[in-house]
Amino acid sequence: MTEWAIDTQKLTKHYGDVAAVQDLDLQVARGEIFGFLGPNGSGKSTTIRTLLDQIRPTSGAATILGHDAHRDALEIRRQIGYVPGDLALYPRLTGKETLQYFARLRGGVEQSYIDELAERLKADLSRKVGDYSTGNRQKIGLIQAFMHRPALLMLDEPTAGLDPLIQQEFHALLEEVRDGGRTVFLSSHTLSEVERVADRVGIIREGRLVVVERVDDLKRKAIRRIDFEFADPIPSGTFTGVAGVHEASVDHRHATVSFEGSVNDILKAAMAHEVLNLNSREADLEEVFLTYYRDDVPPADTLPDNHERQASDVH
Repeated sequence: MTEWAIDTQKLTKHYGDVAAVQDLDLQVARGEIFGFLGPNGSGKSTTIRTLLDQIRPTSGAATILGHDAHRDALEIRRQIGYVPGDLALYPRLTGKETLQYFARLRGGVEQSYIDELAERLKADLSRKVGDYSTGNRQKIGLIQAFMHRPALLMLDEPTAGLDPLIQQEFHALLEEVRDGGRTVFLSSHTLSEVERVADRVGIIREGRLVVVERVDDLKRKAIRRIDFEFADPIPSGTFTGVAGVHEASVDHRHATVSFEGSVNDILKAAMAHEVLNLNSREADLEEVFLTYYRDDVPPADTLPDNHERQASDVH
């Protein structure tokens, strides 16, 4: 059995002269939560729809759970749970009737687990879908994706409209899926959500994959900041030439240093003066994300080979 839940080779989708997805080489390991990041229009939804054979790629190939994404599309659908970014449900059916309909399509689903999911997500299944708020419709979409315990969950902006408490329960469900050896592919532009639950993330920019790494490794590479307060004014060049420093702003008794890598040399330079206080600001995924969306970030085809980089990140 292949170790990859998702494996693409130069997957490309053009709409006329527009490259929605270009040369996508992506591997998602079984048993991980993979965050797929990018703003609206970056190619996230097109990637998912191509993987699910809803649209055909212009070139390239993909396998899902070891099956060819096009030739074995029916078998793949049996093994996945999917929440689309543009979820549409039958408005005249109740939540319960909607889930019963999906359960019949799958040949039957354990009702007790549907009830458990509804309770955990605080979903009222008695009302008609047309009367639901966006968040309550999303709950139905999530229940139908989880209820047959799929080997792979493909979720496109799954927390749209959910309140914070329900989002926490959703995150707990994701972790249970991973702990059970199953896989989650989570496409989102909500950075805090991906940072909280994902093992690895891929960042897509203008249809190209620009980086795939573990969340902790990405954050370690990001620029961090330290604010210093000194007892007396310090020279403006105190941090000039210090290893790892990207930028240093000195204003009399205060200094802000932006850096990457080890903080040791920065502390040594600071300790040449009397330090009254310091505050370290850790990078979050938003800063990393913005770094990869600056104009000077190279395209994916100039970065190290994604297959090699991803394999080393997983193992």
